[in-house]
Amino acid sequence: MTTFNSRFINGLGVLLAVTSYLFAYLFLEIYLELEPCPLCMIDRVFVVAAGGFFLLALIHNPGIIGQRIYGGLASLMALAGILVCWRHIYLQNLPEALIPNCAPGLDYMMEVLPVFEMLTIIFNTSGECADTQWEFLGFTIPEQTLVVFNGFFALGLYQVFRPKA
Repeated sequence: MTTFNSRFINGLGVLLAVTSYLFAYLFLEIYLELEPCPLCMIDRVFVVAAGGFFLLALIHNPGIIGQRIYGGLASLMALAGILVCWRHIYLQNLPEALIPNCAPGLDYMMEVLPVFEMLTIIFNTSGECADTQWEFLGFTIPEQTLVVFNGFFALGLYQVFRPKA
């Protein structure tokens, strides 16, 4: 069985995060002028967090225990992102009559509400997240992001369960 160097795996995680974030920001937001919804913004936070753990592991380059810790933390961020993507995909597939009302603007909520209350509102009332703004090969933005998070999850789990070298 071929085992990959931990630096290679961590580098892939960093590359995936940077590519994903730049695609969302430069292409979707700047070039196509698509306004990210609240769930997209939360996904970006988890992309940066997972990529950050892979970057820390790449720079630190600890032994097997450290790699497992960084991989586990990256996997947790990926799992959180997967859950957000599933909620987003669920909203996009609801019949129009069942789509919840739109939440207040994210900037406003961040200024006046505690974090837990803001997240509760976003997950329960983000009707604007039900809009499908763009597709590629038949996949919506949250479906594409789900693939990215599954990649993070797989890389993180590989680091967690990698055989000792």
